[in-house]
Amino acid sequence: MAIKLFDSFSREIRELRNPDPNNPADVFSFYNCGLTVYASAHIGNFRTFVINDVLRRLLILEHGAGKVRYVRNLTDVDDKTIARAREEGRTLAEVTKEWTDKFHADCDKLNCLPMEAKFEPRATSYIKEQVDMIDVLMKKGNAYRAPDGSVYFKVSSFDHYGELSRVKERELKLGSALKTMAADADEKDDVSDFALWKAHKDEDGVNSWDSPWGRGRPGWHIECSAMSKALLGTTIDLHTGAVDLLFPHHENEIAQSECCNGQQFSRHWYHNEHLLVDGKKMSKSLGNYYTLDDLLAKGASPMAVRYALLSGHPRKQLNFTLDSLHAAESAIKTLREYRATLPAGTTGAHDTFGHVLAILQDDLNVPGALGAVFTLVNRKAGEADLASFDRVMFALGLDLKAAEPAKASAPANITALAEKRWAAKAAKDFASADALRKELTAAGWSMLDRKDGYSLEPLKK
Repeated sequence: MAIKLFDSFSREIRELRNPDPNNPADVFSFYNCGLTVYASAHIGNFRTFVINDVLRRLLILEHGAGKVRYVRNLTDVDDKTIARAREEGRTLAEVTKEWTDKFHADCDKLNCLPMEAKFEPRATSYIKEQVDMIDVLMKKGNAYRAPDGSVYFKVSSFDHYGELSRVKERELKLGSALKTMAADADEKDDVSDFALWKAHKDEDGVNSWDSPWGRGRPGWHIECSAMSKALLGTTIDLHTGAVDLLFPHHENEIAQSECCNGQQFSRHWYHNEHLLVDGKKMSKSLGNYYTLDDLLAKGASPMAVRYALLSGHPRKQLNFTLDSLHAAESAIKTLREYRATLPAGTTGAHDTFGHVLAILQDDLNVPGALGAVFTLVNRKAGEADLASFDRVMFALGLDLKAAEPAKASAPANITALAEKRWAAKAAKDFASADALRKELTAAGWSMLDRKDGYSLEPLKK
């Protein structure tokens, strides 16, 4: 059974394209908008990433790992990353590396399949490709240079603008959804136009590059188009992201890519819905904002967090609560105990859980698949075999084999160093703070800063 997935463009469930069997080099190309690396990812971010991890795993089961090319970018230059570097008196590269490493560590804990470095591109590594695309758009008349040196995409030059998000049906004018695009309105020919290249400003510091239009940096939208083209080609099979990216980010990607390349950008679009916490939008002011570290500090296991984030249908809002996390812990325990009862010698004898994969392949129906798993688990089906069960656990990304690692406590001398560094940072003595961070690293510990404090983790050996 092939994977069927809701297509945000056509508004219907469609079968995903299969790689061409007559072309051994053909792969399934899959682009997922990644993280802006200036702080810890929160559990809303990770809902998107674990959903995409399940989709990637299903594609691997269907086509084989070598036939699936998954690209997830990192945004390492934008207003937020530059502001964080300026506030901390560090370079952009230092700040983004710290939070990239933290993101990778969290992904590992949640058992997301690892990324090859070449398929996790950073915006700053593809400046030339972005400039080249903008240059083509300028020459084709789809973009123009503003008086301040910035370059904007001319939305009116693309007749199909708004077809993904249906924005034209909600009136393409200021005061509607386009209010989010009103920044720099004085510089633009039209309020709906969006930045491809941002002219250098004093607050950017050294974070700028040369271009035919002067020093500056790329806009947010162009990076995905350029990196996708460089790594996957002009037309990709699937583009995914959270629903908040549908407009304007993905709409803008389509416009600039199709005007530049003259070809369809993506054959299929998929968006997952938002995560709520305690029935409300996650917010630090409401006290319902969680990172993975926050939940681990409350005693949760990474697999329980993953289970909880997958427990609702991806295209429906999921309400996360601490009670749902406790239920996830119980479910993981039940699955681990059930696996221990399965005889290893019956591998491949009975594909008892095969229909669970079919449920997952039908529009990523994770709650339906989990329900089917527990129906069999509660029956203690005697003919079930280990391989069939493990294939489903692989698809869901639930690692039941390893015991949960014990949390390491930082010794007193490390805690004292961390407190000293935290005080130096609070006093804006960034030189001392950096020196103390290096001492901690040399001692084998990583100090991760939050607005309300910090956490210490031993470095992997």
